[in-house]
Amino acid sequence: MALYSEKVMDHFRNPRNVGVIEDADGIGEVGNAKCGDIMKIYLKIKDGIIEDVKFETFGCGSAIASSSMATEMIKGKPVSDALALTNKAVAEALDGLPAYKMHCSVLAEEAIKKALKDYYDRNGIEYDPGLFPDCDSCEHCSV
Repeated sequence: MALYSEKVMDHFRNPRNVGVIEDADGIGEVGNAKCGDIMKIYLKIKDGIIEDVKFETFGCGSAIASSSMATEMIKGKPVSDALALTNKAVAEALDGLPAYKMHCSVLAEEAIKKALKDYYDRNGIEYDPGLFPDCDSCEHCSV
């Protein structure tokens, strides 16, 4: 059995939604000090819909593939769908990740949530703090 699925390899070799949104409505950056992966997600939101999403990821193939797949999964969707996205869903959409690479899908989930929190904060939108990780103490969010 191959270490990585065809979908992981495809999203690594041909990542979707790479880049920066200069006038982003929300930006989330997370990292993992243990493996060195850093992920930054940019969101453009209009009327509660994620119209555009871009990412910059410095990291391994699994981190790039997870970023790419996660952006594909939320683009054009309501903010509520992005909030509900889990790392497990990202890994499943990639037809699985090796157990020791699951942290890459966790980074994708956390970067999106951090970008959404930034969007809410910038726009004075009230939210349940329980929806978001404690980014001041989370090892992934303190980059």
